[in-house]
Amino acid sequence: MDFVIFVIAIAVLIWGADLIITQSERIAVKFKIPEFIIGATLIALGTSLPEMAASIAASYNGKSDIALSNVIGSNILNITLVLATVFLISKKINPKRDFFAKDSTWALVPVLVFILMIIDGVISRFDAILLLLLMAAYLLFLLQDAKNIPKDDLPPLEDEDFSWGKTIPLLLGAFILVIIGAHFTVESASDIAKSFGISEWIIGILMISIGTSLPELVVSISAAVKGKVDMAIGNIIGSNMANTTVVLGAAALTNPLNIDASAYIFDIATMIVATLLLIFITANKLYNKSAGISLFIILGLFLNNTFQSI
Repeated sequence: MDFVIFVIAIAVLIWGADLIITQSERIAVKFKIPEFIIGATLIALGTSLPEMAASIAASYNGKSDIALSNVIGSNILNITLVLATVFLISKKINPKRDFFAKDSTWALVPVLVFILMIIDGVISRFDAILLLLLMAAYLLFLLQDAKNIPKDDLPPLEDEDFSWGKTIPLLLGAFILVIIGAHFTVESASDIAKSFGISEWIIGILMISIGTSLPELVVSISAAVKGKVDMAIGNIIGSNMANTTVVLGAAALTNPLNIDASAYIFDIATMIVATLLLIFITANKLYNKSAGISLFIILGLFLNNTFQSI
């Protein structure tokens, strides 16, 4: 029964996130915000809502392992599964944006800050505030950068059906779905872990992170199929930034998060390697199937180690 509840809760979580993403994109389009900015901010934050809701719920219930492993697992999967899939299904990838020059720092810095914060074994409320400030700096950078984007690159939009009276209620309803889905996702996952004698870390880094990464996968594949590669890559970079700053920050503000870094060194190292590989790919503009296969190799090693730990 716990597994059925888990599947339904994940579905509700994703449904709520999808509604938020759809309405957020319509708002962005109405105000003619560039595709990359939409991907790296509204959609990235929207697709990170499942992780945020799950991690906050886990932190509130004193389950630090689930809150942390969910973020680490999601960051790994966003790069090794979602980005790899985008590379493999896209016929030609030629993004307009120079991701290495403008965004590689924002992919790496939060990971390095995270490593520094866990050395003492806890992510405190003070650490949480610093993480949220880092996200604020990223958003400020994106807003300033958007001013330099030519008007020709702005979406040719005027949504005639757009209505605040319809959008606001849908957004509020979607947030309620996300909160309810997150609560039951964490509780059912914890019960599954106990019944099978599996650690909550494994449940978080495998089951919950895969479930909460589905919005990123669906949105990025959809964007790639439509030829909106900038939006797809922006979504992944922005989502990882949001996971490491907003998701962890919100969870740590709820309750300080305790972590024994030495016990999970492989998972943490995999997140670092995946991030460095992302930077290497953007630096050399290796937006091709070979890069996708390389990322899948990292994914294979990660999953193999996780299954061996069960």
